[in-house]
Amino acid sequence: MKKENSKNDGAGFRIYIIDDENITVQRLVRALHSPDITEVKGFILASEALEQIHHFPPDIVISDIRLKDADGMDLMNRIRALAPNAAIILITGYPSIDQAVKATKQGAFYYLAKPFSLDELRKTVSDARQFLITKRQKDVLLEKVKKDGRLGEIIGTSPAMLKIFKTIKQIAPLDCNVLVKGETGTGKELVARALHTYSKRNSGSFMSFNCGAFTEDLIANELFGHEKGAFTGASTTKLGLLEVASGGTVLLDEIGEMPLSMQVKLLRVLQENTIFRVGGTRPIEIDCRFVAATNRDLDKMVKENAFRQDLYYRLKVVTLELPPLKERREDIPALASHFACKAAKKFRKAAPSVGNDFVEALMSYPFPGNCRELEHMVERAVALTHKKRLTAQDLPPDLWLIQEPDQKKKDAAPLRNMELDYIYDVYKKTGFNQTETAKILGISRTTLWRKLRQMNLVSKARGNTNSKKRG
Repeated sequence: MKKENSKNDGAGFRIYIIDDENITVQRLVRALHSPDITEVKGFILASEALEQIHHFPPDIVISDIRLKDADGMDLMNRIRALAPNAAIILITGYPSIDQAVKATKQGAFYYLAKPFSLDELRKTVSDARQFLITKRQKDVLLEKVKKDGRLGEIIGTSPAMLKIFKTIKQIAPLDCNVLVKGETGTGKELVARALHTYSKRNSGSFMSFNCGAFTEDLIANELFGHEKGAFTGASTTKLGLLEVASGGTVLLDEIGEMPLSMQVKLLRVLQENTIFRVGGTRPIEIDCRFVAATNRDLDKMVKENAFRQDLYYRLKVVTLELPPLKERREDIPALASHFACKAAKKFRKAAPSVGNDFVEALMSYPFPGNCRELEHMVERAVALTHKKRLTAQDLPPDLWLIQEPDQKKKDAAPLRNMELDYIYDVYKKTGFNQTETAKILGISRTTLWRKLRQMNLVSKARGNTNSKKRG
């Protein structure tokens, strides 16, 4: 007989009951019949149940531990081999804590002691059904992720990214605070958005705030809002970002840049779920899920007293660490195709395909700016090309990665020269934009300015076209 799969959509469930007392079996079968249960069958012998399970796997199995022809614990392992996705509820008239612990460790969904009421059994079965529905939904999504190579706007089929996808799906519904760590350009905001999308808060707002872009006073004003008359120019009451985002998710980007004095105020918000508007005296309740993101080493900052330890522990209930692009190069082809389509839509032109030589050139590049740098590189290629396919010639001509192989193998240059050459390449590629260059390189503008001064390029940044060209 052909083996039939159990239902996977949660619309109906097949339940098997195994007990050596026929009266008990009949009573439980009658009690569990309902419109959303496809089938309820009872068995007195374990051997008969196993034969049925082999051909028609159930969703839920309710089994006594002591049977005429089998030990309930051994039977559970045999059932799991035939129906690995089934939820198994064990019942016994001789309950013990040790046995309950052992059963749970071996995979039992629940351990029910006799005598139990029918309502108690129905509640346990209802919990098992909900557990299976949720699990199936997650499994379907993860299969889709593996097939499509994406979760929301996050692209990747590498083992590292599939692990990230799985973790996002596990923690998104839990409503706990999350700390997302990773280099600049690795997609920390996309992860925060995915956490929001797959959470129970997805009907609420997603708000992002850059903690390093404002002074302390401005941070307080943006996050908490202000009352009318709180300061000169405050002609009306302004709602803060946390108040507006209540019921949704807040991304605190670059949390490592937040001033220490402001960290104290944020900690109070996390502890009490209330805020005070600037100039206000009335506490305002908020309900936000916080996701913090950083490219800095917060553990080190805590040791150096540059970041509050208590705030750090509040934020990092769960930590997600994103790998740099150079550690998941197998994702570059899919990312390049995605960015090409995205750029084409932005420029209102037909999306070009991505040629093998284009991808090969990208695969050999270190990408210090990670996915963001790759996106800018592909966007530039799409903007400038008139062809239906992107080739290596559509990449920046001064980039070392598209040089001839013989050129790549030339004698090694001093490390300092290689560093300056690379900085110049990125600087030129951004159209001599210092802010964008510093972001891609992951350094401060002050550090970049010093490097440009060494190359006599500072004047070029100020618009002087007579500055000395490098090379």
